[in-house]
Amino acid sequence: MKIALAEARSAAERGEVPVGAVIVGPDGVIAQAGNRTRELNDPTAHAEMLAIRAACAALGQERLTGFDLYVTLEPCPMCAAAISNARIARLYYGAADPKSGGVGQGPRVFSHPQCHHKPEVYDRIAARESEDLLMDFFAARRVPVK
Repeated sequence: MKIALAEARSAAERGEVPVGAVIVGPDGVIAQAGNRTRELNDPTAHAEMLAIRAACAALGQERLTGFDLYVTLEPCPMCAAAISNARIARLYYGAADPKSGGVGQGPRVFSHPQCHHKPEVYDRIAARESEDLLMDFFAARRVPVK
């Protein structure tokens, strides 16, 4: 999760929402990424999506069976569906996302009967640090109302 937090900090420095993701396999880290939606003008360029794409490209395959994903924020429904489709074995995430989460909040993608693969899910990993990154990022962008 330390690498995911570093990716989240880098994303914040680029003006992106501070979310970082890392994919780990038997031989260690295979891919890591931070949000790049603004930089790439791509609403799908979430940290999880970028890390999944990079891992699949590095391995030359569309599935990540046996791999783990660490992400600083609860994945949204889009990312949860990608995690399922990639057959990620275990998902570890930091902060819960009551507004846009798709795993423990909202639609709970992995609970749907249409979900073909359900990873093991571990939440609240380095949650306080993940939450602090997000709160500081958004607090710095708020303009006081007069």
